[in-house]
Formats: sequence, structure tokens, C-alpha cells
Amino acid sequence: MLPLSDHNPSRTTPVVNYILIATNVIFFLWELSLGPGIERELVLISFVPARFWLAPFYPPNIFRILISMFLHAGWLHLGGNMLYLWIFGDNIEDRLGHFKYLVFYILCGTIATLAHAVANPASTIPSLGASGAIAGVLGAYILLYPRAQVKTLIPIVFFVIIRDIPAVVVLGLWFVLQLFVGVASVGVPEAQNGGGVAYFAHIGGFVAGMLLVVLMGGYRQKRLPPTMVDEPWR
Repeated sequence: MLPLSDHNPSRTTPVVNYILIATNVIFFLWELSLGPGIERELVLISFVPARFWLAPFYPPNIFRILISMFLHAGWLHLGGNMLYLWIFGDNIEDRLGHFKYLVFYILCGTIATLAHAVANPASTIPSLGASGAIAGVLGAYILLYPRAQVKTLIPIVFFVIIRDIPAVVVLGLWFVLQLFVGVASVGVPEAQNGGGVAYFAHIGGFVAGMLLVVLMGGYRQKRLPPTMVDEPWR
């Protein structure tokens, strides 16, 4: 299933979400400008679990956690992540406020990266992408807006259909898939575990998003009338 949009308009302009999307695109264009040296440069500046554990408090290793959130491995990687951020990020920013949303995003991405490092301490494969932070956005969204309708593309053999599906189903199935594949990949060599996808970063980010949105006050906002789609389950 691929979400295309949601029927949950934001009440404020999601300035920070726009900036995050633009920053990811700018960083990717910078990557493309590296030409043949792109692989070497990405290894140097990306987060690598094995290198991190050699000196976890070494400032460059901490900086790599942040910078890796804005790097991507290709157009498809970037496009998929930005689609999810575009659809779901505005409502979380609306609920938390601009500054708190930025802090929330960075914290989710950091926790997601550390979850990946804990699950794969000996990995020498660079970890990059916004998916850990975006998983946090999805975790917050499923908690705050479980009944919001998400326009979803569903492939069925040789055909595709588009249906409105509750967010709790779309995002819940996404998380279950990450959890199932992540657990199944434990002990499997990285070259064989789905192309090196950081499933535990997705799992860690999703759980972090659910917890942080509560701790940061997003779940305590004034309740809306029962007819509004963004009323959280109580």
C-alpha cells in the first residue's frame, strides 16, 4: 500500500515541514554534485555503527547522526521518504508547534539511528536517510489521528485501486511489516537482510514518536468535537 494524501488538513502553515523537505532535497542535489567520488564521501560523513561504537562521544560521530538524516541513497529513496513526510508531517507540526516539531523530528531521528546501532553494532554499512525520523512522525500520527482517512494506492495483481483507509490501518500495517522483517533479520548477514534496510531504525523511530509526542504535550491538546477526524482515541 502506498499513501497518496490524507483527509486531515492542517490548521497552520507547516513551515518547518517545508524546510525539512527542502533541506533533504538540497542535500541530495549536493550528493549528486559529488560525481564519481560520491561513495567515498558518503562513507566519510554518514553514520556507521561499527565506527560509532569505537568512540560514541567523539564529536564527529555525533555530528554524523544528524547529517545522515538528510542524506539519501537515490531518487526513489528520497521520493518515498519525502512523500510520507509531506502527507503526515504537517499535522504533527500543527499539534506540537513549529519549534517543538523540529526538536521532535531530530530526537526521533537520533533515537532511530541509535536503535539501528544497538541492533547492528558491528555493521560497517553507512546508514543514511530520513526514514528513522519520519517513522517517528508516523508513530505520532497513528496515536493522534488514528481515524483520519488516508487516500491509499493498493496494487492487486496487475491492477491498482485507490481507496480511503483509516490511518491506524495504513500505518499499523507499515509498522507490523517493519517489526516482522526486523525481527526476522536478526542474525542474518547484512547483504541478505533486504538490501541493508535499517528496520530497527524504523521500529525505534516509530516507538520514539509515540512516546515523544505525549511527553512533549501533543496528546494533551484541547480535544476537538467528536466529528473531527483528528480526535485521538482515549
